[in-house]
Amino acid sequence: MVLGSIAFGVTYVMIASRRLRWVRIDRASGAIIGAVLAVAIGSVKPEEASQAVDHSTLILLLGVMGMGALLSIDGFFDRVAVRLVARARTPARLLAALVWGAGGLSALVTNDAVCVLLTPLVVTWIQRWKLPRLPLLLALATASNTGSVATLVGNPQNMLCASLGKLDFAPFAAHMLPVALLGLAANHAILALLFRRELRGALPAEEDGAPLFTWRSTLTIATIALTVVLYAGGANMAYTALTGFAVLLVLHRVDPAQVWVRIDWSVLLFFGGLFVAVDGFVRSGAPEYVFEHVPLFVGSQGIAAYARTSALFLVGSNVVTNVPFILLVKAEMAKLPNVRLGWELLAMASTFAGNLTLLGSVANIIVSEKSQEVGGLRFREYAKVGIPVAVTTTALGALWLVLVAGR
Repeated sequence: MVLGSIAFGVTYVMIASRRLRWVRIDRASGAIIGAVLAVAIGSVKPEEASQAVDHSTLILLLGVMGMGALLSIDGFFDRVAVRLVARARTPARLLAALVWGAGGLSALVTNDAVCVLLTPLVVTWIQRWKLPRLPLLLALATASNTGSVATLVGNPQNMLCASLGKLDFAPFAAHMLPVALLGLAANHAILALLFRRELRGALPAEEDGAPLFTWRSTLTIATIALTVVLYAGGANMAYTALTGFAVLLVLHRVDPAQVWVRIDWSVLLFFGGLFVAVDGFVRSGAPEYVFEHVPLFVGSQGIAAYARTSALFLVGSNVVTNVPFILLVKAEMAKLPNVRLGWELLAMASTFAGNLTLLGSVANIIVSEKSQEVGGLRFREYAKVGIPVAVTTTALGALWLVLVAGR
C-alpha cells in the first residue's frame, strides 16, 4: 500500500506544483514522472504499466481533436467570430452566443479543443471592442465544460467512462442531451445575472465578412456529423474518430505541420502518464480501504442516496481531479445498485465538477493561460461564478438522471 500511495502522492504534488509554480513543470511532465516513479519503485510492473494505459481513450481524443484542428485551419472559427459580433449587436447577446455556441461545439470536438481554438478569438473581441474580460472568458470556460456532458466524445472523462463503463453512444446522448441543455440554460442565466451591469451597451456595427462555409469547412463538418452517426450506430468510437481524422488529412491537402501545432499533445501525455500512476495506487489497496469507510452508495435507490453519490463524485473529482478520480472508483462502480445509472452520474458530475474551481479542468487552465494578455482568470474571481454553476448544474443533472433517465 505504501509504495503505490507514495508514487500517486508524488504525482499529484507535481501536477499541482506547476499550478502553484513551485517548479517549472507542467501537468503532462508531472504525470510522466509519476508513471516512471511508479514503475521504478515497483508499485507497477513494466508490462502492467502498458496494460494500464487506456489506448482507446487516447485514440478517440486524438481523432476528435484532429478534426477540430482541421476546421480551425480553414479559418471557420474566425469567420464565425466575425459573424457573431455582426449579428449580436450587444455584449449580452454575444455572451449568449458564446455560451450556447461553445457548449454545443464541445459536445462534438471536446471541451479542451474548443478552448484551445476559441480563446484567441475571444481575446480579440475583448481587445478590439473593449469588452469586459471576465464574463466572456468565464462563458467560454464554463460553457465548454457544461455542454461537453452531452456526448461520450465531449470530454476526456466521458470518453473514459464510455470505455470503463461500456456505455453506448446513442443511449448516453439521449439521457445527457437534456442535462446539457438544462446545464447551459443555468450556466447562461448565472453569468447574465452576475454580469448584467458589465454587459450593458451596444457593439459597433460590423460587416458579416466572407462566406461562412468553404468546401473544406463543409467537408470537415460533414465528416464530423458522419462520425456521430456511426457512433450512434454502434461503431467503435476510437477508430471511427481516427478514421475521420485520417480521411480529412488526405482530402484537405494541407501541410500536416499546421495540424500538429493545433493539437494539445500535452493532454494526451498527461492522461497516458496518469493511467500508470493511478494504476499503481489502485494496486496498493489504498482506494479500497477508503471506500470501505466512505462507500459510494448508501441506502435505498432513492433521490437522497443518489444525491449523496453525485456529491461524492463532484467533490472527489476536484480533490484528485476528474480523470484520476474515475480511475480510482472504477472497481467500486460495479457495487452500485444501478451500474449504468452510476456511470452516467459519474460522467455528469465529473464533467460539471470541472466548473467548481479554476483548477477543476484542463479547459479552464487553457482559457486562463491563453488569455494572459488581457488578464487571464484568477482563482477567486473564477470561484464566484464556478461554484454556483457547478452546484446548480450537478443538482439539475442528478435530478434528471435519477427521476427520468434512470427509470
